[in-house]
Amino acid sequence: MYVLAVIAVVVLLIAVILVRTLLFKSRQVEVDPVTDIPVNKEAAQHLGKAIQFETVSHQDPALFDKKEFLGLHDYLKKTFPRVHSELMREVVSEYSLLYTWKGTNPELKPMLLMAHLDVVPVEPGTEKEWVHPPFSGEIADKFIWGRGSMDIKCGVFGILEAVESLLNEGVTPARTVYLAFGHDEEVGGPNGASHISALLKSRNITLEFVLDEGGSITEGVILGVKPPVALVGVAEKGYVSLELIVETEGGHSSMPPRDTGIGIVSAAIRKLEKNQMPSRIEAVVRHMFERIGPEMSFIRRMAFANLWLFRGLVKQQLAQAPETNSMIRTTTAPTLIEGGAKENILPRKVTAVVNFRILPGDTIKAVIDHVRETINDTRVKTHTLKEGWEPSVVSDIKSSSFLALEKTIRQIFPDTMVAPYLVSGATDSRHYGVLTRNVFKFVPIVAKHEDLKRVHGVNERISLDNYEKGIQFYVQLLRNSAF
Repeated sequence: MYVLAVIAVVVLLIAVILVRTLLFKSRQVEVDPVTDIPVNKEAAQHLGKAIQFETVSHQDPALFDKKEFLGLHDYLKKTFPRVHSELMREVVSEYSLLYTWKGTNPELKPMLLMAHLDVVPVEPGTEKEWVHPPFSGEIADKFIWGRGSMDIKCGVFGILEAVESLLNEGVTPARTVYLAFGHDEEVGGPNGASHISALLKSRNITLEFVLDEGGSITEGVILGVKPPVALVGVAEKGYVSLELIVETEGGHSSMPPRDTGIGIVSAAIRKLEKNQMPSRIEAVVRHMFERIGPEMSFIRRMAFANLWLFRGLVKQQLAQAPETNSMIRTTTAPTLIEGGAKENILPRKVTAVVNFRILPGDTIKAVIDHVRETINDTRVKTHTLKEGWEPSVVSDIKSSSFLALEKTIRQIFPDTMVAPYLVSGATDSRHYGVLTRNVFKFVPIVAKHEDLKRVHGVNERISLDNYEKGIQFYVQLLRNSAF
């Protein structure tokens, strides 16, 4: 009798698993492709010329070259005359730009499209590794080459090309549209996006949604998924860096104590790496796999259709790769260590910096408590290196703005799946969370695994076809959202 009962339970369990798997079907929206959006024949040349302006953000403010930014401002005026004659243009903090395209229906909340004007420096010594010079804006081999082609002058110029095109059609949006281009995103946006957001808040403006960079269209990046996947960021991880400090008597290296300062700090770092914060499949990641899981092989589809049973196994698999591990936990990354001035002298003071990207649901306080409890050594002092920020609110994937974004992606990139996504890095969009719950992070760039290394790396480039589709994406998004 007992054996029959066990068999019955097993059969029922298998039946439940199979039924849930069979019901786990595609959630991709069905739309007709849009292929009739004209693009300015000189759009690629416009972006190439923009790349020639070396609008670099340096950690050292003294290296900031205002002439490059002001030169780019003048170039924008010449390149997009209707934008600059028909939209209100405001300069914020001297180098950031805010445009207002007034809508006809004041009952509709405005939308905001954003990107940033600045780029990261080229790492010294890598210049010769570039196929074309990093600030040449060369158009060759069906690509536009140079720093900013992917991150993210393609966004600035893609948006402006789209608006200029719609203005040439003589149309006016029902919904007011803001265009915001910060000048210091690569160093955190303290004077650009932060001040634009504060300006809008001072005018009591609330937004329907914000669209910034963050996710992209990936090919061959997500294991087990063959079609391209548009990862739309709907939340951003928090950020905090903690400094670990150990002070000892120092002395001569010929008579070292049992525990040296460097040894104590090293042991503390090892504890943190071995005992990371707990993994969790939070709402964003769960929704992501609800969208892409049905497109996977039967075994993987079965796992994601039955997380109630296979959650532990799925977490174990996701933890194997850095890209997916970052989706399910607050990450721990030692980034700096310093101590010692000579090979035969024990340093009196040793410091290390550990950076944490905080999963929604965790907090800065939880990170600090975890670090102190894990290290559990009174000789190691900890303090926050600089002001961090908490994880963002999760945007609403059932909102009309997300649905319009999803529809647009499928119209312009018809073979692409769409899925919500948790952004691990920091973007300017976090400054706009005070104006709306719906902050989406997506730029219409198609990126294979090897392309991801080009962002902030060597040989940054965007294909001519991809850039053209990016412009069409912004045109269609405006039509779907503002008209």
